[in-house]
Amino acid sequence: QLAEELTFSKKNVYEAADDEKMQKIFDYAEGYKAFLNAAKTEREAVRRGVAMAEAEGFRAYTLGEKLQPGDCRYYNNRDKNLFLFRVGEENLEEDGIRILAAHIDSPRLDLKQNPLYEDSGMGFLKTHYYGGIKKYQWTAIPLALHGVVVTADGKNVDVVIGEDPADPVFYVNDLLPHLAQEQMARPMASAIPGESLNILVGGIPFADDKADNKIKLNVLRILNEKYGICEEDFISAELCAVPAFPARDIGFDRAMIGAYGHDDRVCAYPEITAILAAKETKHTVMSILADKEEIGSIGVTGMQNCLLRDMIDLISTARGACPAVVRAHSMCLSADVNAAFDPNFPEVYERRNSAMISCGTTMSKFTGSRGKSGTSDASAEFVGKVRRIFAENGVMWQTSELGKVDCGGGGTVAMFLANMNIDTVDLGVPVISMHAPYEVVSKADLYTTHEAFVAFLK
Repeated sequence: QLAEELTFSKKNVYEAADDEKMQKIFDYAEGYKAFLNAAKTEREAVRRGVAMAEAEGFRAYTLGEKLQPGDCRYYNNRDKNLFLFRVGEENLEEDGIRILAAHIDSPRLDLKQNPLYEDSGMGFLKTHYYGGIKKYQWTAIPLALHGVVVTADGKNVDVVIGEDPADPVFYVNDLLPHLAQEQMARPMASAIPGESLNILVGGIPFADDKADNKIKLNVLRILNEKYGICEEDFISAELCAVPAFPARDIGFDRAMIGAYGHDDRVCAYPEITAILAAKETKHTVMSILADKEEIGSIGVTGMQNCLLRDMIDLISTARGACPAVVRAHSMCLSADVNAAFDPNFPEVYERRNSAMISCGTTMSKFTGSRGKSGTSDASAEFVGKVRRIFAENGVMWQTSELGKVDCGGGGTVAMFLANMNIDTVDLGVPVISMHAPYEVVSKADLYTTHEAFVAFLK
């Protein structure tokens, strides 16, 4: 009895769940898998988020628009950054804004601006990888091309090739083990050079003996016939290669989900569903889906952009409140994943302070690397407030940090909100094989993250 009252231990969500809760966990996962399959890039995630919001009565917000309690708005920033918000009844200067902030970009292979060439009977696209990847993991797997091409006349052409079962897929060559003795003797980080991540896209020459680079020309012919684009249009394109795998259940018991892009769409989706469910809240609430987190949150669609401050300022002034006072009373859950403890690699984890799979959404008081470099480190008071919210709403959760102190670490968008004088702490889903082309999460952790966000907004 004393141990029950005084000690804290992580509990398996599945073990604690009754039949009704299990059904909710599994039903929620189906919606998430559909979201993942439809949103493999930040543009697709924004498009899907807007559709979900409009179905629940949200409408587009114009900067500077007058706002009243009950208004539900979204702001689409360049199709790669989305703000959803509800205006509440509470006094903004006393209550602030309750904010959820996730990112919707994931590691991938971006095409270079002059990508297409042929060599030795094969056509290739040159790439520049985006975000932190293990380069060898991106060879010898099926890839799909996603993105947008802006043509010379200003037309936007959406491209998705490799997701439909009838589509071709694409491929990065690897070296056969029979000839790879030298390659396999290299450190893993240098075994596959970045400039070798070239995507195989063709092999049939154009039928004209007078033409040069016939395979390249034939690929351009196909692209022109299907999309109306030419080689110069690659210069004004955002095209990337992503894994062509769909989201699938993992394990005999289907307890987990394998997919590309869990980091961080496994937090972005619960953000959307939580704010859509927050119909009865009296607070002003906001959900942010940001771009560019994997490369530093910079640029016009990243979290370091001044748009977040502008949005808070505009909402505040529209309600007759001082923006600085509103920020001081606001609070945020930085919705990002953490590494789940993996017993296959225990040497890099500190078990007592690692997230355990299926033990609920995980709070990280700080992130950063080694000496907490690059983190905001949430205050004890704010962590205590979030704990009370979860306790009052029956949310199963745990705490974690990303690996042993001297093993590395990572960052999130939390610091950028904290720098605006907004109390912020990280909360999200533990992930196995983070940043791999195919990551794994627990359905239980996904659902408890949704529950946590709902409780926070309520």
